[in-house]
Amino acid sequence: MAGVTQTAEATEAAPPAPSVETPGPAAPAPDASAPARWTARLARAVAAGPPRPRPRAVLAATALSVLALLALVGLGAAVHHPLLIPPLAASMALVAGAPDLPLSQPRSVVGGQLLSALAGFAVLAVAGPGPWSAAVAGALALGAMMLARTPHSPAAATAVIVALEDPPLWAFTGLLALACAVLVAAGLLGARLTGRRYPAYW
Repeated sequence: MAGVTQTAEATEAAPPAPSVETPGPAAPAPDASAPARWTARLARAVAAGPPRPRPRAVLAATALSVLALLALVGLGAAVHHPLLIPPLAASMALVAGAPDLPLSQPRSVVGGQLLSALAGFAVLAVAGPGPWSAAVAGALALGAMMLARTPHSPAAATAVIVALEDPPLWAFTGLLALACAVLVAAGLLGARLTGRRYPAYW
């Protein structure tokens, strides 16, 4: 009897056995191939770009641009007024580097630049010079070029310059027309020397 009592007391005094927690599902291991997949996607995106131009074409376009832009600088020095403005450098890049594009054709180079300048002067007449006028002029230039079918994206910057700086109307537009004629002539010369077709249309 005493043995049973001691056994019962020992059972009551013994601490409860610790509960064993069942481990949850293991966290998924990081995908070690993810960087490789991203690298492959980047390589495909780079490979999907335009074809690499021939070295001769690169050299010809670069040399043509240098000559045309230097001619603008020289003419500007002769008339004591700068002819080389940033939009014209962008125009020459299109004429020399992508002569087949609609943006590069003579009607777009000359017409787009002159229309954009006039858009800038129109905004000046209504609102005066300033950054707000420049923003409106750049947008109106785009609409004018679209309506006239003379798309030339660099010319929108010409409208911005006009609305910011308020240049003399006749002097600016006359010199701008001269500069555009120089760029188109450079494009014709480059086409004759390289055998490329320019213009695709007038």
